[in-house]
Amino acid sequence: MKRKTAGDWGILLVAVLIGLLIAVPFLMILINSFKSPADYNATGPLTLPSELYFDGMTAFWERVNFPEKLWNSFFISSVVAILAVVISMLNAFALGIGRVRGRTWIVVLILLANMLPQEVLLYPLYFMFKQVGLYDNQWAVIIIFVVIQSAFGTYLLASVYGTFPKEILEAASIDGANRWTILWRVVFPISRPTLSVLVIFFFIWTWNEFLIPLTFLVSNATQTVPVSIAVLQGDRLMDVTTTSASALLGLLPTLIFFLIFQRTLTRGITAGAVK
Repeated sequence: MKRKTAGDWGILLVAVLIGLLIAVPFLMILINSFKSPADYNATGPLTLPSELYFDGMTAFWERVNFPEKLWNSFFISSVVAILAVVISMLNAFALGIGRVRGRTWIVVLILLANMLPQEVLLYPLYFMFKQVGLYDNQWAVIIIFVVIQSAFGTYLLASVYGTFPKEILEAASIDGANRWTILWRVVFPISRPTLSVLVIFFFIWTWNEFLIPLTFLVSNATQTVPVSIAVLQGDRLMDVTTTSASALLGLLPTLIFFLIFQRTLTRGITAGAVK
């Protein structure tokens, strides 16, 4: 077994420090979520609670109708993740394997469009969805994020499919497979680990989005978890401990989702690295 060098120990130390910096905010949220306002005022944010206090979490749960907001976020994120991956795969198949004309310029255009800040898109999208009657409708947010996420997915998968072994494709064509069959029977099974990683990333990214849902979901019944937290904080109806409880409740679903699919994520990244 190779002995660790000073450089290896230095990298390990930096990684541990970065991990601690990432973990500290979460630990502070966790500690203060179960403190009473009086306990927080007396001991500050860095000490453990003298007793477990659940009223802050209960108050937030009831004020925003948290199960409704949880379902809204789950519905939007799930639909976006699935549709964006499917569209990305179809686009990337045409660009990376189908070899359409001007594929390089198309990929560059998609990349440039994906780099636009969301603030630039707000007014045109607001005007457009107002005209078609989808403003304050969850499908407006779904359509926007499907386009945004699939642009990134197309750029990534087009590069992957561009290096796809031609021998496999030629063998499938000789056996009589058409384009559709090659996509679903050959390309899709081989690229499934990469697609799984994209589904996980698209779900988490969409769940954490704030600006566009805040702009397009004005009704209380259509809002997502991040928007409901921000709106309630803006109404100044919550103390520090209730705010921490709301942040914890908003963070837990994505953390649970990540832990459930952690093995899938690791396998997908490893498979991509090996290929």
